[in-house]
Amino acid sequence: MVAYMEGLSVTETENLKKTISKLFRQTCIVQLKYDPVTLAPRDNPDYEICLRHKGFIEDYLSVLGCELIHDSQEHIFRLTGESVETEKMSVTTTIIVLLVKMIYRDKILGEGLNATVTNLEEIRAYGKNTNLLSRKLTVSEWREALYLMVKHQMIELPQAVRDVEDQTPIYLYSTINLYVSASDINELLEEYGEETQENETAQENFFTDAD
Repeated sequence: MVAYMEGLSVTETENLKKTISKLFRQTCIVQLKYDPVTLAPRDNPDYEICLRHKGFIEDYLSVLGCELIHDSQEHIFRLTGESVETEKMSVTTTIIVLLVKMIYRDKILGEGLNATVTNLEEIRAYGKNTNLLSRKLTVSEWREALYLMVKHQMIELPQAVRDVEDQTPIYLYSTINLYVSASDINELLEEYGEETQENETAQENFFTDAD
């Protein structure tokens, strides 16, 4: 490994080190990144680094008990393994991630690859329509969910998380599919559907008893 690094230029060595650090920090590297202002696609140099040095990175990570997964169809590199930090999501953040996954799925199926943009207003609407969000969330709850999704390359924002407003465009990456499966959505929808029905029945019984 040392010999391999010594054969690279100083710039390439630094870029390789930074890319490996990003893998541990955000777990995913996508081929196309979207400009935070215009949301126009552009090549991600970190992805090119992973392609050029894939063998070396795989060997390096294996020593640490990790694995580099390359999805050539989705054009994503992903870090997995026991040594990868496990993200603990709150229930609210999990629900928001699920809603974003649903929006991504619906937009891809209904409007094509150029329609993968949403905003907080649309996420709230999905939450209301599916009964997944039954209350108004706090600013800190929204920020927690957005920060996690930005960190793991699920979304791209044109500004800082703290400045996101209802109509701020949020670009959705296909990496959302890596974190949330269709079965996860169906199970949660079913669970919340049952809870909603139970609550409605309880309310009906309460008013009936009151009469």
